[in-house]
Amino acid sequence: MTVVVRFAPSPTGFLHIGGARTALFNWLFARHHGGKFLLRIEDTDRARSTPEAVAAIIDGLRWLGLEWDGDVVHQFERAPRHAEIARQLLGTGRAYYCYCTPAELEAMRERARAEKRSVRYDGTWRDRDPSEARAGVAPAIRLKAPQHGSTTICDHVQGEVTVANSELDDLIILRADGTPTYNLSVVVDDYDTGITHVIRGDDHLNNAFRQKQIYDALGWTVPEFAHVPLIHGPDGAKLSKRHGALGADAYRDLGYLPEALRNHLLRLGWSHGDDEIISTEQAIAWFDIDAVGRAPARFDFAKLDSLNGHYIRQSPDDRLVALIAPRLEHMLGHGLDSAGRERLLQAMPELKLRPKTLAELAGNSRFLVADLPLQLDDKAVKLLTHEARRMLGELAPWLAIQAFDWAPGDLGGGEPPLAAGGAGWNQINLETRLRMFAEARGLKFGAVAQPLRAALTGSTASPGLFFVMEVLGREETLARIDAAGSGS
Repeated sequence: MTVVVRFAPSPTGFLHIGGARTALFNWLFARHHGGKFLLRIEDTDRARSTPEAVAAIIDGLRWLGLEWDGDVVHQFERAPRHAEIARQLLGTGRAYYCYCTPAELEAMRERARAEKRSVRYDGTWRDRDPSEARAGVAPAIRLKAPQHGSTTICDHVQGEVTVANSELDDLIILRADGTPTYNLSVVVDDYDTGITHVIRGDDHLNNAFRQKQIYDALGWTVPEFAHVPLIHGPDGAKLSKRHGALGADAYRDLGYLPEALRNHLLRLGWSHGDDEIISTEQAIAWFDIDAVGRAPARFDFAKLDSLNGHYIRQSPDDRLVALIAPRLEHMLGHGLDSAGRERLLQAMPELKLRPKTLAELAGNSRFLVADLPLQLDDKAVKLLTHEARRMLGELAPWLAIQAFDWAPGDLGGGEPPLAAGGAGWNQINLETRLRMFAEARGLKFGAVAQPLRAALTGSTASPGLFFVMEVLGREETLARIDAAGSGS
């Protein structure tokens, strides 16, 4: 048997985090078993379904790397097929016309509430002849569900779950206006596309009983079910926006990598021993639906941040530059030039060691591509006193020469020798020259290094000072010292 699964979201908004995990589990299950992963947009609710929402779902899946097999199926377009099956059930006596008006149905519900009975259809038209109906009343079609016994679902996650048939009424499968209802459409679409396993949230468990009754009425093989527990917040409460109930696009905007979000979603309800960091290749090799637990999973931003930091550190430098470039261009209000991109690429091995998100990485990298004059933070402003700016003005000639091949005896009156050739602009030589400058001026090294860092980065926190100077290069370093020294 070839495994065929599907992800079937309703396009009434973005791809929320619970839907993303459902899609991931289906995708992994299909890839693990060498099967197919289909995408079906359940857009029968025309009032709430929008093209923008469909586009957001597709964009979210692609960003997560969950590519589907074949074309996207739009459920609304298959409404004639759904109606055909409803009429087929009618013809075999497994469904019937119901001529109850909306007012009669509401009165039925009110009586049930008054008598403290479950609010369900009472079968008024189950065995009546349509000739008894009043003229002009358009009928709905209801499934003639079994009234005795029970319906059992054998679920890969929930186990064997049984409900008494007396608790399930004759559901409408085709409305009076001729449109099919959700449960009928799902069954027909799953059957026609050969779905072997239905993996979805456990909020659909009640639908599974009704859908099984439709399968049985049609004589179709029921797919295997796996109803996955919902995701809760770290405090155990229902997931809300403050916990992380955001769309996939929001996580992308916040600066998370798709592989980090996939890894975190994978661990929400499924585990493989004590493994926390699981590559996509490992996930495909290890994943099976029977390992999903019954307890609700807890979304944890701290764990996601930790995973994201790991995947940032593991990412190729050129990929990270490409990912943060749009963020930096938005900050700057203009595009990045080739020199700026080259600086970012050169600095990335150091820059990517600490940030937890791409947003943080972009913020930490901004100084490398910022326009002059730099925007100084409050601590940098305090460091760049009049005396510090004057000192930076004296430092510039020491760094302006084209070669660093002096010796301590060359200090003389304090001006550096202007020799040709020799060592280049690198961290070791820059540190040597800066320490010699501090010694020649009778200054502590920090009194030189700290204002210089502020002048070069606009902050008191950055990668190593000499690393920064090497990446900026001689020309840009001197331009920033000049801008700071002149107070501009």
